[in-house]
Amino acid sequence: MSQPSPRIILFAGKGGVGKTTASAATALACARGGQKTIALSLDIAHSLADSVDLPRDLHDRNRGLPVQVTDHLDIQEIDAQEELERHWSEVYKYFAAVFSTTGLDGIAAQELAIIPGMDEVVALLYINQYVRDRTYDVVVLDCAPTGESLRFLSMPQTIEWYMKKLFRLERGLLNAVRPLAKRVSPVPLPDDSYFAAIERLFEGLTGVDRLLSDPGITTVRLVTNPEKMVVKETQRAFMYLSLFNMVVDLVIVNRVLPETDRPDHFAGARRSQRRYLQQIDESFRDTPIVLLPWFEDEVVGLDRLQRVAELLYAGRDPAGRSGPGNPLAFAEVEGGYQLTVRLPSASREALDLHRDGDELIIRVGSAKRVVSLPRPLLRTRVTKARFEGDNLIVTFEGA
Repeated sequence: MSQPSPRIILFAGKGGVGKTTASAATALACARGGQKTIALSLDIAHSLADSVDLPRDLHDRNRGLPVQVTDHLDIQEIDAQEELERHWSEVYKYFAAVFSTTGLDGIAAQELAIIPGMDEVVALLYINQYVRDRTYDVVVLDCAPTGESLRFLSMPQTIEWYMKKLFRLERGLLNAVRPLAKRVSPVPLPDDSYFAAIERLFEGLTGVDRLLSDPGITTVRLVTNPEKMVVKETQRAFMYLSLFNMVVDLVIVNRVLPETDRPDHFAGARRSQRRYLQQIDESFRDTPIVLLPWFEDEVVGLDRLQRVAELLYAGRDPAGRSGPGNPLAFAEVEGGYQLTVRLPSASREALDLHRDGDELIIRVGSAKRVVSLPRPLLRTRVTKARFEGDNLIVTFEGA
């Protein structure tokens, strides 16, 4: 009997909403359920080790590597500089040499040699390795804020395009003109060991795009707060993830103030939160939503993370998938674009939709759904809407 595929769970959202707490609590719950688990931090400003209260000396001795926290649970905070020096020193030394020619001192040049996106590349390499070798049953990713998370998801396609379209051409041309170019080039030229290291790096990424796009393996959990700007960014993140065909199987609303009949200083904040909680319900109607209360004390250490896990999953499998597949799908069609929205049991007679800036408002009876639109659709108008089974298909055309 074949082994089940390892599970990958991404935690994404705006900076400061509580992604690290939610991802650490989930990883702990998976581990205490008997699944060998690693929580992997992709954020440059790592806080995963602080969340589990890892001793600083243990963290420093294992910089960038997996560290055991408890039975079945490891954590790892990606350190791109350590990885480059350890495995791809040719790439690191070349970029450091290039930056040093600009007049920067040695330390600054070495710091800048970590090219943008390298943290994401290193994380993808580890994910691919852990799944391929079945090192862990569950890989939990504590992602960087939303923009960096989207760059992480697009990285495999970007690298594949570069390797297929430009890499061999660059390598061949440089080998052909190297003797002449060395005399006139104002910066050092990479030798063939640099290109060989890039090729090894690409080989380590082979297949990771299929892992991330397979909803049977990978899903996303969005963490948000009931605040205007945070909810807006969560709506946009949901839309962008739909463009990548990523399934969001849970929305976690963190720092919800408890309801009370007694007047106090937080009455206005509670009213505001109720308004945004309703907006969250409208935007993520087909996706399970869990509310986490505002904790008086900071959530640090395994005992408090266990409490968060109990509130998040209430006896359910923390590595299990919740809800249906992606309820949104954007596609380019002849003459324009299409948006497919799953609306099971919707009444066609009760349907009403209209545009409001960068949002499409869909009403079915008393239920409302708010869909953030990607930029290409902002220059179009809605020309048609029809039902196919449980799906509403909206057509956008023209400028």
